[in-house]
Amino acid sequence: MSELASGNADKLGRALRIGLVSISDRASAGVYQDLGLPALQEWFGAALSSPWIMETRLIPDERAAIESALIDLVDKALCDLVITTGGTGPARRDVTPEATLAVATKEMPGFGEQMRQISLKFVPTAILSRQVAVIRESAEHAALIMNLPGQPKSIKETLEGLKDANGVQLVAGIFSAVPYCIDLIGGPYIETHDAVCKVFRPKSALRPKAEN
Repeated sequence: MSELASGNADKLGRALRIGLVSISDRASAGVYQDLGLPALQEWFGAALSSPWIMETRLIPDERAAIESALIDLVDKALCDLVITTGGTGPARRDVTPEATLAVATKEMPGFGEQMRQISLKFVPTAILSRQVAVIRESAEHAALIMNLPGQPKSIKETLEGLKDANGVQLVAGIFSAVPYCIDLIGGPYIETHDAVCKVFRPKSALRPKAEN
């Protein structure tokens, strides 16, 4: 499914294309309602101030299906950023990291390390999480692929980090580094609402803020 979620591309260039993949045997079979995709859609709707388009997939915990979805979203749909939710634990059916690594050209270990650091602030079982992030490249296109947790609360915490009661950032979320990563692999310039997630870029990579 494709949907324009935040206006049209403006003077900064084309809209960011985001692929959202929820991985669950039961949700994909209709046994219960998927929560991962709505949580991701809500977060990006609140966080991004620059235009974006999303593609969504709901698939079972099957490695071949996951690999196929990731390849399709990057190589055919030309997504710049692909985020998966679910299938990253130690259970036998959890194969999302393996599928993600199988389609990668580069691994980005810092994202997984930071996700676990954030989650460890809440639960000791965060060490059981196996999320990874990778780059998938072709001759003309590249995308960042990241595995996120399956629970909506954990998705939000992982993306925007930890804040105190006054909204002061205590631990940076992983999305703070995503826009600059997308810059470096040739994707569109991403801007966010600072109150949700403040982006970090070197001064040399900053552009003037777009006018609303």
